[in-house]
Amino acid sequence: MRIKRGFKARRRRQKVLKLAKGFVAGRSKVFRTAADSVDKALMYAFRDRKARKRDFRQLWIARINAGARMNDLSYSKFIHGLKQANIGLDRKILAEMAISDPGTFTQLAARAAGK
Repeated sequence: MRIKRGFKARRRRQKVLKLAKGFVAGRSKVFRTAADSVDKALMYAFRDRKARKRDFRQLWIARINAGARMNDLSYSKFIHGLKQANIGLDRKILAEMAISDPGTFTQLAARAAGK
């Protein structure tokens, strides 16, 4: 007696094709190419979840640096001054403040400079 495994195989293929929805041409229709595309997409997604954190931190640092230099401080001196003054704001908040609320950021820069 042979085992046909129709249900399990179909379920597995449907799962892959569902993940491939929106891919172009055969990548969303043909199981073999869809499986390769889905595997690659999942690898990229895993890698880029880590990269996104690095990218945003880099962006925040650039914005803080720009704001600090408008107040005659370098980024490193600004951050060091904040640590010395026990101001525990993270870079995301500092970057947002540098853009949307320059007045408060200037006050922080003055505290960081020790003035």
